[in-house]
Amino acid sequence: MTAKIVPVIMAGGSGTRLWPLSRAQHPKQFLKLSPDGYTLLQATLLRLKNLSCEEPILICNEEHRFLAAEQMREIGISAKIILEPEGKNTAPAVALAAAYQNKKDKDSILLVLAADHVIQNQTAFEQGIHQAIELANDNKLVTFGIVPTHAETGYGYIEKGAEVLSGYSVKKFVEKPSLDVAEQYLASGLFLWNSGMFMFKTGIFLEQLSQHAHDIYETCEKSIEDTTLDLDFIRINAEIFSQCRSDSIDYAVMEKTQDAVVIPLDAAWSDVGSWSALWDIQNKDEHGNVLHGDVISIDSKNSYCHSNNKLVSLLGVENIIVIETKDAVLVADKSKVQDIKKIVESLKKENRTEHFNHREVYRPWGKYDSIDHSSRYQVKRITVKPGEKLSIQMHHHRSEHWIVVSGTAKIHKGKESFLLTENQSTYIPLGEIHALENPGKLPLELIEVQSGSYLGEDDIVRFEDIYGRC
Repeated sequence: MTAKIVPVIMAGGSGTRLWPLSRAQHPKQFLKLSPDGYTLLQATLLRLKNLSCEEPILICNEEHRFLAAEQMREIGISAKIILEPEGKNTAPAVALAAAYQNKKDKDSILLVLAADHVIQNQTAFEQGIHQAIELANDNKLVTFGIVPTHAETGYGYIEKGAEVLSGYSVKKFVEKPSLDVAEQYLASGLFLWNSGMFMFKTGIFLEQLSQHAHDIYETCEKSIEDTTLDLDFIRINAEIFSQCRSDSIDYAVMEKTQDAVVIPLDAAWSDVGSWSALWDIQNKDEHGNVLHGDVISIDSKNSYCHSNNKLVSLLGVENIIVIETKDAVLVADKSKVQDIKKIVESLKKENRTEHFNHREVYRPWGKYDSIDHSSRYQVKRITVKPGEKLSIQMHHHRSEHWIVVSGTAKIHKGKESFLLTENQSTYIPLGEIHALENPGKLPLELIEVQSGSYLGEDDIVRFEDIYGRC
């Protein structure tokens, strides 16, 4: 292996196909859906442990940055985290990573992976990577094609051409086919599923991008020239990047270049694109059911049930999906799960919030759970991690009562600071500058009761914040 392998992990998606577990603020790559108990992002990073890679580059949405950093901290892996001010599809995302890496080593090899895939055959995955290195060193742009197991209409396909070293030239990319066309592809043995994973030299990719999508190349180059460090995050020039058009790497480069090659990968891969796809890859009981959480199943078959909080009972049902969270329940026919996006669209039209975040919301300092609310009050259970601190802030439209349930709270209110312990409380008047921190070694739990004319999260004026959110 002559060149460095630098993984590029695309973690910017905010898909809706796994609602209600997946939300815009907590999409599927951050959910513990991997068969090994890790989140999909964590499993993607751990998959690289035997490949002697350099520190990864993670492309992440602004609003997910602390979630991504915390999940990497949990597994002891660090990465360069480039923040996208807004999602622009995969071509600009990879272009940002390539432009950043090109400053260090244009001959390094980028291994581009999605953060939300499941790959269960680690050996086959590693073999495919080693095969691709030979082609990338020969200045080819490598994509990985999944050996199809059935006639799938939800994926794009790649038609294999002539053999090239350890892979094949790409004869053509094709869009998602109808069922009869997919069956023809499967029978021919010439077609592979398009996985959306790639490998190429940094400089070679940028040359091809400049040739085939020069506007994206130029905009991303300018965006990455003007970066600032924010804690462990790399911020690009948002104003310049906003001018970049949205496009996939397939359309922008891979379908136009003469140097595209494909490596067949038979590694038990899934993009976990629906609840039925998740049912496919999970271990099932003797009746074909996948059951997570507090679930009782009687005379039920071939179903997927995920309970987060409550007892869920299945009786005499087949081929259904049941997902229970604190604030939403989904019951769906397994054959209809591709239409879940219609539910999300309906929630958006009705100006509801269940598509956007969970009742329990994670923050860099911990989390809060909105346990009750009405038009004039809201009750939250707040958990602050040891050593963490909320921003120094004030509110124009609400006052707050804090009651400590467990742990020790250090309160900053106006010009005074004091400690509160279990069963003690304090009152924060409307307009009072205040802050909350956990000086102890155990989690701080408290109940916050908000009251006022407006209780939205945007009624926060921050004066100082250790997480750079001012």
